[in-house]
Amino acid sequence: MTLADPVLKALDSQADACALLGSAFSARVLRLAAARADAGGALARLLDPWREADLRRIMEDVMPLRLLGGLHYLTLAGQAPGLEAFYPPKGEAGDDGALADALAAAAEARFETLATFMASAPQTNEVRRSLCLLGGFLTVAAETGLPLRCLEIGASGGLNLNWDRYRYALGEHGAWGDAGSPVRLDAAWSGGSPPLDAPVRVDSRAGCDLRPIDLASPEAALRLQAYVWPDQPDRLARLRSAIDVARRHPPPVERADAGAWAADHVRPRAGRAVVLFHSVVWQYLPGETQARVADAVAAAGAEARSDSPFAWLRMEPDPDDPTGPMQVRLTLWPGGEARILASVHPHGAMVHWR
Repeated sequence: MTLADPVLKALDSQADACALLGSAFSARVLRLAAARADAGGALARLLDPWREADLRRIMEDVMPLRLLGGLHYLTLAGQAPGLEAFYPPKGEAGDDGALADALAAAAEARFETLATFMASAPQTNEVRRSLCLLGGFLTVAAETGLPLRCLEIGASGGLNLNWDRYRYALGEHGAWGDAGSPVRLDAAWSGGSPPLDAPVRVDSRAGCDLRPIDLASPEAALRLQAYVWPDQPDRLARLRSAIDVARRHPPPVERADAGAWAADHVRPRAGRAVVLFHSVVWQYLPGETQARVADAVAAAGAEARSDSPFAWLRMEPDPDDPTGPMQVRLTLWPGGEARILASVHPHGAMVHWR
């Protein structure tokens, strides 16, 4: 069987993205899996749900990341020792032929597990994005002088709702946060500094997600870890530390559509600075959902007063350059001026503060 051209293009495109974002191993796995699947077998059958799909639908479904996550899951769960022997950090990459054989064998032996894993959309919760958002929270605290009510859409497991429980290193500008936190976040920081001396108190926090992750479940937590690329152990270590913090301080995340949830929750509160935030979420929301969130934001902004301000903080692709660094934007009402605070790496590895 020969794979359809859109399927091959999607796998190749994601391989390029993995290489660009520092995961040469993930890029290699995708290319080898694509080549082996093109000849048939279990790897090809895993891609059957997308056989007739066009490239746009395949990329919207992020099928390549489902495959990558499923294969990594097998190694983390100890269900594919033959494949684990090739996977970082334990394994040795070996030559391409041997790795391709191991991928095909794992797909054959654990086909049902992989098919079930790939049937659900990927769930990620990149905790280093809190470092990108930190300056926004500090700016709101400094400019309002009020406790924060933090609301997140697309919260996944809610790890970034615990942003104030982490320790941050901001290069030459120093550090911020809990010095005893097991979650240590740093980046290649350039430019100026956010107001690190701002008095910060998170009064309340809440989030929503279509498929919230119950981090108390070992299986759910393992699935979340599977979407971290295996040759980036620092990301995996940060994720595991953040999961430990979340188990001690469970962030409240409801199962809900972002538009409906925003309509119910996003409104100013007297004596509080309400902050609606999200990171790498907007592009995945349907247009109708985006419109409902935007309507809720506009209504909250119109109601905001100096003693009940409202902020919209987001880390999303630059609309003028979607393939370049992402932007951290902040709009604070009353006033409603939109500001670009920083340019950032999608995983938080770089922050340029403006």
